[in-house]
Order: sequence, then C-alpha cells, then structure tokens
Amino acid sequence: MRRLLRVGEGPPRASDDQAHRIFSASILVSALRCLLSYVVFPIAAPAIGAAGGVGPAIGIPIACVALYFDAKGIRRFWLADHRYRWPVTGIYLAVMVLVLVLLADNIAQLA
Repeated sequence: MRRLLRVGEGPPRASDDQAHRIFSASILVSALRCLLSYVVFPIAAPAIGAAGGVGPAIGIPIACVALYFDAKGIRRFWLADHRYRWPVTGIYLAVMVLVLVLLADNIAQLA
C-alpha cells in the first residue's frame, strides 16, 4: 500500500493537523455533493422553476473534485503515518464508492 500511495520515499512527513484538515475538506465536499444531488436539485430546483437537467452538469464536476480530495486525504494520512490511517482509508474508500455511483448515475442521465 505504501508503494501505491508513493509514501516513504518522497516528500517529508505530513503533520497530523494537515491530515485532519484535508479529511474535513474532502468529507465536506462529498457532503455538499450529496446535498445538491438529493435535496437541492430534486426538490428545490423544480420548486423555483429551474431546469431539471442542471443536476448532472453540476454534479459531475463536484464529484470529480470530491474524488480528488478523497485521494489526497488518503495520501495525507499515510504521509503523516497517522495511527488511524487504516480506518480512515476505509472511510474514504466507502465515500469514494458512493461518489462514483453518483457520478455514474449523472453520466447516465446525460447520455
């Protein structure tokens, strides 16, 4: 796993504070993605007369940003040699799977 994440031979060790900060940011972006996908676009957008097809056009870029932050977060936890790196990696991977499912759904809606 260390070799896959390019940990151990590159940049200096990241701090626990950096790892926690990126974890918070990536989970926040993923939560924003879910909030937009399940609350704002299906409920609020039609109520104010906005187009229904706007969701995928905004959801796809947000999903890509969320996946980037999730991958970066995993790497930070491993660079910090954080004691909870395995459980946090599991959380990140679960969130990434959910975001990938939403991303596939948005791509299918555009097709």
